[in-house]
Amino acid sequence: MQYKEITSTQNQLIKQILVLKEKSRERKKSGRFVIEGQRELMLASKANYQIQTVLFYPELISERDLDELIPSEIERIIISKDVFQKLAHRHTTEGVIAIAETKEHGLKALKFPKNNPLILIAEAPEKPGNIGAILRTADAANIDAVIIANPKGDLYNPNIIRSSVGCVFTNQIAVGDTSEIITFLKQHNIAIYCAALQASVGYHTQDFTSATAIVVGTEATGLSDDWINNSTQNIIIPMQGEIDSMNVSVAAGILVFEAKRQRNFK
Repeated sequence: MQYKEITSTQNQLIKQILVLKEKSRERKKSGRFVIEGQRELMLASKANYQIQTVLFYPELISERDLDELIPSEIERIIISKDVFQKLAHRHTTEGVIAIAETKEHGLKALKFPKNNPLILIAEAPEKPGNIGAILRTADAANIDAVIIANPKGDLYNPNIIRSSVGCVFTNQIAVGDTSEIITFLKQHNIAIYCAALQASVGYHTQDFTSATAIVVGTEATGLSDDWINNSTQNIIIPMQGEIDSMNVSVAAGILVFEAKRQRNFK
């Protein structure tokens, strides 16, 4: 099959892709974002993201391999080595870069197939690496949803996609401000367990088998007063060293897997 080919880094589409990678405002305005990597593309396609265009460097990925990742009707464009190197953030991008449509992530879109969902909430996470690690943890535990409260950026930041190794596509994710999330949780009778120092008890003393939201904040400032004031119970991970906090994604992993243990990993 004959495909369109782009060999110039000054091509208009290439310039558009670079802007989408770099500018959150452009991603929000256009409703499009960039995917790099075979695994990431496969996970996005599996999650029913609308893939508009796929650019591939045939020295690194064959047409046959591409057939296994995406439906045949999606537009494919061959790119030269220079173009690929211009677009690729890392050497392990594996020769494929795609443009896809974003999804809506409002609270109303959340669906819970069981009556005791397990939800992980992160308030105002700033570092893409931490967000990516939280999403990887959520995927590993196969929890029901991740909610980002008061987000500092957008989910389709290439650094989040990259650090989550595509788990931004595998999780059910919603975003919203803290007050509307608290209202949503109360409307659905979901208990709120806040990781906080104030009036807290050991996390291992609590029962997480009913509908549960585990809420974590940033290492620098912790959780806002709204969460503390509306908490069912504040919980703490006992620290046995010299410091009194740990990385938010590590703390989230400990708490989420304790909840999964109590549920017999179901």
